[in-house]
Amino acid sequence: MNISPEEFGKLFDDFQREAFRLETRDDYSRSGGVAAYKAFLAGEPQPEEYKTAGWVATVQDAVQAGKRMYRVHILSRPLSDYLRFELAWGYQRNQAAGEEFFILDTTEQENPLEGVPDFWAFDERSIVPMRYSDDGEFLGAEVMTGDQAAKWLEYRDTAMSHAMPFPEWWDRYAPE
Repeated sequence: MNISPEEFGKLFDDFQREAFRLETRDDYSRSGGVAAYKAFLAGEPQPEEYKTAGWVATVQDAVQAGKRMYRVHILSRPLSDYLRFELAWGYQRNQAAGEEFFILDTTEQENPLEGVPDFWAFDERSIVPMRYSDDGEFLGAEVMTGDQAAKWLEYRDTAMSHAMPFPEWWDRYAPE
């Protein structure tokens, strides 16, 4: 069932224990933070509104309430311009707010989740697969519950078992 942006946003307020995200794309440049991405590409400092974006408060509130927010990003090197931006600015900012990041680097290994789309899993009950255009625009999402959740949770577990913590990956592979 397709969900509205408001219903999707409410899931971040309502989850009780954990919210997991699988990211599979090299480009989300048309899905938010467009001005910050342009500033990054131009070598400018981070815009203040990017540093204090609503997502930062969402993460902080959840973590302070004892909830876990974490994600795995499947990627390969060399990084796209967008991934350099996302990891250098977005992940660093969100990590400071309490979100956990892991990298499943497929540069030297096969992708164990080839063809699996981006999704969020909330409390192992609500799964939200997401759709994007080829040029990084968010197109929508649907929510699944019940029996449908099991296969998505297996995807989560596979991603986590093949990923390394972002700080470790960044120390090793951060672009110069």
